[in-house]
Amino acid sequence: MSLFNRINLETPESVELEFTLAGIGNRAYALVIDYLILGGVLALSLIIFIFLSYQVSASNLLVENKNDIVKWLWAIEILIVFAIYVGYFCLFETIWQGQTPGKKRASIRVIADNGRTINLSQAVLRALLRPIDDLLFMGMFLIALTKKEKRIGDIVAGTLVVQEDKPQKSKNISITPEAKSLAIKLNQEANISLLSPENFAVIRNYLQRRDMMSSKAHKEVARKLALQVKEIIHLEEIPEGTTARLFLEAIYLGYKNDLQ
Repeated sequence: MSLFNRINLETPESVELEFTLAGIGNRAYALVIDYLILGGVLALSLIIFIFLSYQVSASNLLVENKNDIVKWLWAIEILIVFAIYVGYFCLFETIWQGQTPGKKRASIRVIADNGRTINLSQAVLRALLRPIDDLLFMGMFLIALTKKEKRIGDIVAGTLVVQEDKPQKSKNISITPEAKSLAIKLNQEANISLLSPENFAVIRNYLQRRDMMSSKAHKEVARKLALQVKEIIHLEEIPEGTTARLFLEAIYLGYKNDLQ
């Protein structure tokens, strides 16, 4: 029996992944941290605009012009507050692959329903709908009552919030000697750290289950995965003579070595 709900997702490459949902406690903890950071930024913004408004009011401009300028300043401030609020979550969840400072601290992240890293449009939808979720704690109730722990933003954007996937020991994964030397080479030629934990999980699950697949199936899955990984890590070409299977073994090792 587990304190947290678990969910199985099938990736576009037909690899099944298992995730542990974040849970309402972890999500609340992350949100408190994010709102404290946001509060500090918004407070600074407010102080600046109060100062500007005071300077305008104390200036020698005509009274009617002063009032107009102050109104415009506050209209701009409202837009800036909205942009900071939405931009905070969009920026971090896109650049940090589904994490904000709060989520990073709580060791949770947002992923797409297919197990992939979320994209910009999904991050924007989640951020825009967050005020509705916060209204009367609506999002909290939905997280607590739904099986997949989704708030409105998650439902509309097609996302889940899960616990950070930690790399597991490779006791069930046989790695060839060639993969070890190739991993060193790839670490020099590409940026393996660009892989998200979900990307790593897909590779790991493939390596664990490849021997249970038919020869044709595992070769096709390996080919698709290798091409996708090549793009993610900004590798120009897979080394000549390297099979997709060997390439994925090397990527697996390289990613693990980066974390150690």
